[in-house]
Amino acid sequence: MASCTGCQVCCRAALRELAAAGSFRPLPGTMRRWLGPGARLVQLAQARGLQGGAGAYKAASVDVGSRKLEISSGKLARFADGCAVVQLGDTSVMVTAVSKTKPSPSQFMPLVVDYRQKAAAAGRIPTNYLRRELGSTDKEILTSRVIDRSIRPLFPAGYYYDTQILCNLLAVDGVNDPDVPAINGASAALALSDIPWNGPVGAVRVGMVDGEVVINPTRKEMSSSTLNLLVTGAPHSQIVMLEAAAENILQQDFCHAIKVGMKHTQQIIQCIQQLVKEQGAAKRTVQKLFCAPADIVECAKQLASDKVCAVFADFSHDKISRDEAVNRIRLETEEQLKEKFPEAETYEIMESFNVVSKNIFRSFILNEYRRCDGRDLTSLRNISCEVDMFKTLHGSALFQRGQTQVLCTVTFDSLESSVKSDLITTAVSGIKEKNFMLHYEFPPYATNEIGKVTGVNRRELGHGALAEKALKPVIPQDFPFTIRVTSEVLESNGSSSMASICGGSLALMDAGVPISAPVAGVAVGLVARCHPEKNGEIEDYRLLTDILGIEDYNGDMDFKMAGTNKGITALQADIKLPGIPLKIVMEAIQQATVAKREILQIMNKTIAKPRPNRKENGPVVETVQVPPSKRVRFVGPGGYNLKKLQAETGVTVSQLDEETFSVFAPTPNAMHEAREFINEICKDDQEHQLEFGAVYMATITEIRDIGVMVKLYPNMSPVLLHNSQLDQRKQSDVRKCMWRGRG
Repeated sequence: MASCTGCQVCCRAALRELAAAGSFRPLPGTMRRWLGPGARLVQLAQARGLQGGAGAYKAASVDVGSRKLEISSGKLARFADGCAVVQLGDTSVMVTAVSKTKPSPSQFMPLVVDYRQKAAAAGRIPTNYLRRELGSTDKEILTSRVIDRSIRPLFPAGYYYDTQILCNLLAVDGVNDPDVPAINGASAALALSDIPWNGPVGAVRVGMVDGEVVINPTRKEMSSSTLNLLVTGAPHSQIVMLEAAAENILQQDFCHAIKVGMKHTQQIIQCIQQLVKEQGAAKRTVQKLFCAPADIVECAKQLASDKVCAVFADFSHDKISRDEAVNRIRLETEEQLKEKFPEAETYEIMESFNVVSKNIFRSFILNEYRRCDGRDLTSLRNISCEVDMFKTLHGSALFQRGQTQVLCTVTFDSLESSVKSDLITTAVSGIKEKNFMLHYEFPPYATNEIGKVTGVNRRELGHGALAEKALKPVIPQDFPFTIRVTSEVLESNGSSSMASICGGSLALMDAGVPISAPVAGVAVGLVARCHPEKNGEIEDYRLLTDILGIEDYNGDMDFKMAGTNKGITALQADIKLPGIPLKIVMEAIQQATVAKREILQIMNKTIAKPRPNRKENGPVVETVQVPPSKRVRFVGPGGYNLKKLQAETGVTVSQLDEETFSVFAPTPNAMHEAREFINEICKDDQEHQLEFGAVYMATITEIRDIGVMVKLYPNMSPVLLHNSQLDQRKQSDVRKCMWRGRG
């Protein structure tokens, strides 16, 4: 196999440094010649302590809240660029980081984060037919997204090298959720490796039990907590990532929880930094960072700045026309740049125009307080709402905000239709089933594109989970149906997940679900100017209410917040900068709160509270009392009567206790049919008074060798009539003189 020349050069340089420091003993010449190119790997392994047992093992711990968080490295997975094992309680997660030394053809940071729940870690065996872990679950994908958002902003700009973070669950105690150790493990693995990364970061979960803030609460504490907040912080108390679900918590309590969580992230960061001092590797020198050359950017600025300014200053443009106008300027400018810089790479030409376009867009906001659609920084787009779009649906609503349009529908079904979690997710997170779900769909036509419509992708899953978290706190706990809300994005120009929350709230009220309060969501953006000589410190910034798609693309933050008029139910902050101060986060929460209340006022003009009754064609649930004496007749032999009832009427029957059954019918007519069926099969025996010695016509239901099973009236349980009682004449075979169904 041919070896990479670049790797040989890197290995030689590294080995010379290690030899000078006395870190390893060079292999004999004969051994080197015998091993060939593999000798370099052996010597690097020797330098990393792979052949010296556990001598390179290092560990550090920190008290976070009431529990100890321990981070160790140097014992497991030592061929990876970086590896860390994080233990919280008896939950342990191993995280590895590997990054290629050759650049990727991608024009973005090709980072992949995979968080996998292992059945063995929870002491279980998978229940699928292969008895092994198969595809990723929703919980795994959502946790992977949280880890990605916590570490991606700290990679150097232009670092386009394939990088993979793998989180491997080693042990789960059922008390501590492994997602927080996984984030801290990813941070430690990258910090200890030679991969260029401007970390570390630290992460904690913040709960609120009886009004008191709890750091890294246990599963039992989380069951009574009104807040589930994940905070990822960078050094100097900078916020990198926020993810929260709350039970309509007040704004001041929410802000206090963020501040407390940030304080504890700094302790974890110091712990990782101490470990890096003892065992961390020097950061590698990459071949190239993919940034636009200054001379090409300057030329692109001279060629295109006036034209691009004219497009962004024209408020009559909508999403499609603005994109088309900018693309025409792009193609024209790129052709001119190729003529002036024939040796430049295609990426450099494209990125140079992107830099110019982005800087002009941001300068309008920073310097002139102007947005490309004519709004000021805190104004909302035009909003319109409709409900009861389709009479046959249980609930429906259309929410339009600017050029973002979302159709939401509500469907009721039996409690048996609730989502059942797999054994591993139940063991890890404690969630067994849920009877409220929101599914988000983003078809390609929503952005005037063509694409393959397949299963749910990671983005759709994440947006749906955020909208579900926002609406769940207002759903009544004792609602007799499973609720499914579907949100289909018909047009998209930013904040489609927040529009799904608004549309979902309207659809729930249209369906007659007695929600405690309407819910609305809004996205707040950020455009910041960083000081180039002060380690990227923010010196000026603007917060934008209700951002467009282009403002999300060219901005520095997508801060999504949802809640009722009273408090907050969900929050998600996607931050592109290596961290933002707490001051900006608090201002964003306040600005989002003002916008949220304004949106709720507009929604209330369409429908302000849930309908008093569900629609006439909606499903019905009734309970049926069946005494133990009639249960055999109600169920039937082998469940025959129940199966017949469900097949003929379409209802679903489930047993609640010894004498009570719940009957779910998709329509009132189906419930009427089911009621008649049940009354018929449970009709009381005493209606038929049998007289001793009288002669009755019997119906034969079954012929047996010893006699026949007969019924004297329709609801009677069959009884055996022995051969000796059939006829005075001797019969060798009863089947010769009896026919089933005859009297």
